[in-house]
Amino acid sequence: MRAVVQRASSGRVVVDGEEVAALDGPGLVVLVGVSVDDGPDDAAQVARKVADLRVLRGELSAVDAGAPVIVVSQFTLLADTRKGRRPTWAGAARGDVAEPLVAAVVEALRERGLRVGTGVFGADMAVELVNDGPITILLDTRSPG
Repeated sequence: MRAVVQRASSGRVVVDGEEVAALDGPGLVVLVGVSVDDGPDDAAQVARKVADLRVLRGELSAVDAGAPVIVVSQFTLLADTRKGRRPTWAGAARGDVAEPLVAAVVEALRERGLRVGTGVFGADMAVELVNDGPITILLDTRSPG
């Protein structure tokens, strides 16, 4: 599972002209891509890391600060660009596999007491944010570190 974690001073997700999620103050915007090899342990690991990363101002985590989080499913994080000019997403999980794992990330964050907004799985979304810092961190459950 891959996740891009961005510290944001504001953010929102819009689907069909309707705002479906928003940060009402400093928080995190997290893009999550699920691979064909991922399972519940990967979702738990990503949620734990997102909740506990000390990347907010004052070296606080989202849990420490009670900061809001927006989670958006992003299969394109699994793009393979090694050949040619057209990416392939063969490593990305099918929707019926990915959707419950993204939901598991969201649920695990909520269980930690965080307010979590989400995009709409499979929808064409406009994701807006003001990256604060800028701070952007890549998490990958298949990579050491």
